[in-house]
Amino acid sequence: MKQENQNNLQYLDNDYVKENYGKQVKKQREVIFRRRRLAAIMVVATALFISLGIPLFNDYLRLQNLKTYQEQTILDQKALEEEVVALQKEVDLLHDDDYVAKIARERFYYSKEGELLFPLPESETANK
Repeated sequence: MKQENQNNLQYLDNDYVKENYGKQVKKQREVIFRRRRLAAIMVVATALFISLGIPLFNDYLRLQNLKTYQEQTILDQKALEEEVVALQKEVDLLHDDDYVAKIARERFYYSKEGELLFPLPESETANK
């Protein structure tokens, strides 16, 4: 049925039809031009976004790595500060003669005159 209708169609060949057909063709060309221009703008915008986005993303990853490094360094610093405090206490104790004598007796089995030492197996393994 459609085949028959298409064969039965006759187009008018006057100035009005030609003018309207020309306007339609011109509008189609404008639409195609707009679409191509929009596509070109989108391609440029995408390229710009990617070219700026990749370094930004790399900087973000670098920043995260630096923050992790900073946190680890702060933890290391706190541990070292605690160690310095403990060592300072030990230095202060080593200025005390009684403490030095106690350490000498425990570690090196020094004794006072007339004093007898009886080392026990637990104390030998604990001091090493």
